[in-house]
Amino acid sequence: MTLDIEDRLAAAAFRRLVEHLQMRADAQNIDLMGLAGFCRNCLGDWVHEASDGTISKEAAREAVHGMPAAEWKAKHQSPATPEQLARMEESLALNAKLRAERA
Repeated sequence: MTLDIEDRLAAAAFRRLVEHLQMRADAQNIDLMGLAGFCRNCLGDWVHEASDGTISKEAAREAVHGMPAAEWKAKHQSPATPEQLARMEESLALNAKLRAERA
């Protein structure tokens, strides 16, 4: 069953998610990718895509990170371990499989 969510409610939930991710800088993008198959950069990219080009990818990522993405990376991102990279690759493969099943 798919529940239709009003746009205003979806927007409020999205803003809450962005606020939460900004607050939880300790949650590394690579770990989010490995666990859930998306990260802050993905959210920014989705905002960019949804804007039909009216919001640049950089501006969308900055809105999600709460600062320029490069600054966020310098302040909060640790180098990824081989294990984290492997989990991310597995998660991305699962994303592709699930997306293909929905098509």
